[in-house]
Amino acid sequence: MLRRNIRLRREYLYRKSLEGKERLLYEKKRKIKEALDEGKPIPTELRNEEAALRQEIDLEDEYTAVPKSHIDDEYATANERDPKILLTTSRDPSAPLIQFVKELKFVFPNAERMNRGNQVISEIIESCRAHEFTDVILVHEHRGVPDGLIISHLPFGPTAYFGLLNVVTRHDIRDKKSIGTMPEAYPHLILDNFKTKLGERTANVLKHLFPVPKHDTKRIVTFANRSDYVSFRHHIYEKPGGPKSVELKEIGPRFELRLYQIKLGTMELSEAQTEWVIRPYMNTTKKRNFIGGDPDDNKMKIKY
Repeated sequence: MLRRNIRLRREYLYRKSLEGKERLLYEKKRKIKEALDEGKPIPTELRNEEAALRQEIDLEDEYTAVPKSHIDDEYATANERDPKILLTTSRDPSAPLIQFVKELKFVFPNAERMNRGNQVISEIIESCRAHEFTDVILVHEHRGVPDGLIISHLPFGPTAYFGLLNVVTRHDIRDKKSIGTMPEAYPHLILDNFKTKLGERTANVLKHLFPVPKHDTKRIVTFANRSDYVSFRHHIYEKPGGPKSVELKEIGPRFELRLYQIKLGTMELSEAQTEWVIRPYMNTTKKRNFIGGDPDDNKMKIKY
C-alpha cells in the first residue's frame, strides 16, 4: 500500500509538471486559430510550427481543446462514489469541542468520528488513504471554543484552512422541541455568492463533502458567502398547506467560516505549495471580496 501511494503521488506530480508545457502549447494553438479566423497572417515566431499545430487543431474537439490542470484531477473521480469523511479534533479536546464534532458527524453524511488520542497527522492520513476515505476534517479550539476547521481531500489534496466563528450547537439550545430531531437523509446543497475563481475553488471543496441527494429529500444545507464570511445553516422544510406553503425550520448547528489558506497537498505535507493565502495587508482592502461579488448582489446562486 505504501509503494502504491508513492507511485500515485509521483504520477500526480508528473502530471502537474507537464501543465506548463501544455499551457504553452495551448497558447500557440490559440494564436494560430485566432489568426485563421480573423484572416490575419500567422505570427512570425509560429510559422515553423504552423503545419504541425494546424493538424493538431483539426483533431481537437470541445473536450480536448482546453488543457486540464491538476485542479481538475483532484476531484476527477469524486462522482464515482459517495464521499467518506473522517472527523477528528486537536489533542485533549474539551467537552464543547467534542459535542460540536458529534453534531458535525450528523451534518456530513457518511462521516465517521475518531478520538485523536496521541496519533500524529501523518499516521491519520495514511490510515485514511488505506481505508479509502475521501476527506479528513480536523477541528481546532481555543480555550474551549471551536475556532478552526481544516478540510483535506484525499489522496493528493487540496487542503483548505478555515477560521470558525460564532459557533452555536444544538446542545446550546435549551428548547429541544423547537429544533426537533436531525434527519440523516442526504441534503440538498445551496452555495450562494461564490463568484470568483477562488470562490468556485472554495465551493468545489465544500460541495464534494456531500453525496448526491434524492429529489424529494426535505433537508437543506446552505453555505452563504457575505464579505468573505461563509455562513453555514442547516434546515428542514415542510409543506403543511400544499406545494405553495413552505415552512422552514432550522435544526442546527450554525457557524461562520473564514477562508485563510488553500494548499496543493494533504494536511501532513508541510512543504506543499500554497495556492492562496490571506495576507495581513489584505485586511485594508475593505471594498474587495476574494470569494464572492458584491454582498448586496444576490442574483447568482449555485445549487446542487
